[in-house]
Amino acid sequence: MRENRPSPATSSTARLHQLRLIAAARVSACGPATHQQVTDIVRVTVDEEVDTTTFRAIVADVSPQRD
Repeated sequence: MRENRPSPATSSTARLHQLRLIAAARVSACGPATHQQVTDIVRVTVDEEVDTTTFRAIVADVSPQRD
């Protein structure tokens, strides 16, 4: 991964929202069985556009809730 990713403050809020929605749609469509699969889907979706903290937040947000 590239180390000089833009911080959330420099990324537009609309773009972050768009990435989150796209990731959520992809996760929903794929029905991943593991957390690693969700992580891989989000990684492909955001393609180094966000920092690590934002990446983790998107993964947590779009992960299916299991009881």
